Amino acid sequence: MKVLHVHRVRGVGGSERHLLTLLPALRERGVDARFLGLDDGEPDPFYAQLDELDVPYDRLPAPRDLDPALLVRCTKLARRLRPDIVHTHLVHADVYGAAVAVAAGSVLVSTKHNDDPFRLGPFRHVERLLTRRTSRVICITSSLARFNVERVGLPAARVTVIHYGLDRLPEAWGPPGGPALPDDARLLLAISRLERQKGLDVAIEALAQIRPRHPQAVLLVLGVGSLERELLDLAAARGVADAVYLPWRVGDVAEWLRRAEILVHPARWEGFGLALLEAMLAGLPVVASRVSSIPEIVVDGETGLLVAPDDADGLASALDTLLSDPALGAAYGQAGLERAHREFSVTRMAEQTERVYADALATRKR
Repeated sequence: MKVLHVHRVRGVGGSERHLLTLLPALRERGVDARFLGLDDGEPDPFYAQLDELDVPYDRLPAPRDLDPALLVRCTKLARRLRPDIVHTHLVHADVYGAAVAVAAGSVLVSTKHNDDPFRLGPFRHVERLLTRRTSRVICITSSLARFNVERVGLPAARVTVIHYGLDRLPEAWGPPGGPALPDDARLLLAISRLERQKGLDVAIEALAQIRPRHPQAVLLVLGVGSLERELLDLAAARGVADAVYLPWRVGDVAEWLRRAEILVHPARWEGFGLALLEAMLAGLPVVASRVSSIPEIVVDGETGLLVAPDDADGLASALDTLLSDPALGAAYGQAGLERAHREFSVTRMAEQTERVYADALATRKR
């Protein structure tokens, strides 16, 4: 079975980390899985990791959202590779991947990774049209499946749920990097893009509230995005500029997970939140928003604490609870580790994905 995964690459975010796990797992099961990256042509650690994993790939430059020349290059590549299945990830790949599947005569499968409000606008009509060509739609959580059926309007009969799987923390691709923290720092870690979706402004507001009781608390955010200056200005305005660190990319995320005391994830919406699963594998308690898929991953009062989105007071209270009672945080972390191994294994994810492929091919034959 030949499967071509298509994705627009912009760094190593949640969907890219998912592919770095799924692709080698499928290949270990005998699936000829390879990758087509649509990107800006610059060096990217994502491809370096594909090389290390021995996953074959092709890259095509994608400087613009809509590019007829890219469409031509995609279809030429498809005719050369002739995959049985084209598996797309996120909206850009959905558009170009549909053309690839037509050119190659392939079955089309699409994974939906998030419930971005953008998908409720005019693009939902395009997405519905593309889904007519799609054999199966994979949603990474039940919450996201409901979003796609009830709000985007995708046909329920084609939708199935397969959770992300992860067995270990991400491998380092360089030195740990990041700032030199005070020896007595109590590290609150966030792993997310610097965008409104992730609610990092709420985390800074909460940090300002808890610092009088926990003066060693600091917030470190691993990620890139458009709000860096805005977040730093907010930290300065709230008097916690010396306790907020935005180091952009680091070479070893696992090292920072091991150093942290709590993972903070105050997202306003979320497809899955792979950082939550990574924190659980590191034995960290999680404080996160009670939105979208997060309650499917973090069990409130068992593996962490959930609060309402945009609630700085509630986030501060939850952080204060765990900082004041490290034994409680350790218990939540251990429960999270056990839940991650039990419910979110790579083997389970790969088996379910291969089953979707087999069903999609069988449906075409019928």
